[in-house]
Amino acid sequence: MYPEQLVMPMKEELTSVGFEDLQKATEVDAAVNSKGTVLVVVNSVCGCAAGAARPGVKLSLHATKRPNRITTVFAGFDSEATEQARKHFLPFPPSSPCIGLFKDGKLVHFVERHHIEGRSGELIAENLKAAYEAYC
Repeated sequence: MYPEQLVMPMKEELTSVGFEDLQKATEVDAAVNSKGTVLVVVNSVCGCAAGAARPGVKLSLHATKRPNRITTVFAGFDSEATEQARKHFLPFPPSSPCIGLFKDGKLVHFVERHHIEGRSGELIAENLKAAYEAYC
């Protein structure tokens, strides 16, 4: 488990722009299984989360279409919620950061860590905006 003083500023990068901070398995299930579209971001302390994932998901919100709900869990801190989110991401293997888009409870788009590493926030945002256009 990462220390709270390390994690909180990284969480706030997303919660300050409207992401729901999910901390329990029941919260993850309720979000994922809700009607409409839900974005679930597995946040983390790694450099690709800071350099691409968080900036990318924030930029993606400046789209014509966007998910009904935007949520986040934090790997290595919100263990229960992260484990539950990863169950919903199957058959994709666990990774962090990663980003899943659900529509009416079904995973319709997934961005794995290896799609985030070495890419810019702008590229992540464009990928997500295309998914929003298709599913939201």
